[in-house]
Amino acid sequence: MYMITEQKPLEEVLQQMEGDQSVYVLGCGTCPAVCHTGGKPEVLDMVDRLTQAGKEVCGWMVAPTACDESTGQALKWNAEQVQRADSILVMACGYGVQTVVRHTDKAVYPALNTLFLGKEGPPGEFAELCLQCGACLLGMTAGVCPITACAKSLVNGPCGGYRDGKCEVHPDRDCAWCQIFERLERLGQRDKLYSIPLLKDHSKFCHPRHRQVAAGGNSG
Repeated sequence: MYMITEQKPLEEVLQQMEGDQSVYVLGCGTCPAVCHTGGKPEVLDMVDRLTQAGKEVCGWMVAPTACDESTGQALKWNAEQVQRADSILVMACGYGVQTVVRHTDKAVYPALNTLFLGKEGPPGEFAELCLQCGACLLGMTAGVCPITACAKSLVNGPCGGYRDGKCEVHPDRDCAWCQIFERLERLGQRDKLYSIPLLKDHSKFCHPRHRQVAAGGNSG
């Protein structure tokens, strides 16, 4: 699983950094490297574009995993270059940005938009499988998530717009609820459709979320 990201337009990056003349660029060798949004080639390209835009790049690095706490140690190893910069531009997901924030008193800016947690399919393609909603319905929907597989995130059945098993919003995709029905039918579990809650419990999706796990892994 990877945190899927896209690069912000350079104009937006520069707008965030307005008033800052010098910058340190930090990329990530894990998810952004896979997405080609914040690995070494993308960091070097960003350094070049920032320089052309008149910014002084005091240094750069690609942390192995930007969201890991070891990034704090990496910043210490590069403290001289970091201290010369007015700000740090982070080419990583939102978790990576917040990790850097915890380890510096510099202004920190994101160079990427974090899109979703996705699974890699064919080369270069990623699919969102789980929204981490905290109230899983997979046991009732034959393992097909209606929150992510349905374009409208409907939890009580298909909308009236699907045609020939295809989605109204994305006609090239299968309707999630048709998939659910067909799989339940094959499993002999069609009656589960009558047990799906009419209303979804969103209480566990309130932000910010926290979870304390008891010793031994039993969170009871």
